[in-house]
Amino acid sequence: MSDSINNELQESEDHEILNDANMMTNEKWQAIIDNDASYNNQFFYAVKTTGIFCKPSCKSRVPKKENVRIFLNAEQALHANFRPCKRCKPTNERLPDSEWVALITEYIDKNFIEKLTLETLADIAHGSPYHLHRTFKKIKGITPVEYIQQVRVNAAKKDLIQTNKAIADISICVGMPNTPYFITLFKKKTGHTPAQYRQLRQMSKMEEL
Repeated sequence: MSDSINNELQESEDHEILNDANMMTNEKWQAIIDNDASYNNQFFYAVKTTGIFCKPSCKSRVPKKENVRIFLNAEQALHANFRPCKRCKPTNERLPDSEWVALITEYIDKNFIEKLTLETLADIAHGSPYHLHRTFKKIKGITPVEYIQQVRVNAAKKDLIQTNKAIADISICVGMPNTPYFITLFKKKTGHTPAQYRQLRQMSKMEEL
């Protein structure tokens, strides 16, 4: 019985946090746009697409309003699995490099179809391009651009094996609309052109049968 009551209380508490998180007002939105420091500690805002939360005064790029969640305190944002911004430090602590890079790799994994540059990633991750490049390479052993290429090539491999899509269509689907560049990069990374890779995989499957 007590477990049931505890569960209900926890659900109620979570529900209240969710309600608080949705309390966006025009005043709060204006404070975010203006980077208004007078609202610091009155509320915090998180961006669903990046998994990062900030003080209203944060100088980072203004996010899309529909992607923003409002929290009354930093603990609520952390409870909802958002991570503190490296630029404005909403918890007054520095986010570990490994956690920051994990957020960036997760963003790349989910959005590799988009046009991603070092500058746009740095903007999204609330850091400088130089710091992002250096920190990412230190943690992952490769640069952000190399990681993006790796993710796109891996996605292309799946499409080549699992679908009959044309090479040009696959290049678009993995975020590289320039087909000749896609073919060149794919060969550089795998040793084969996309067409050769598909043919080899098909032959391999036939031999298995």
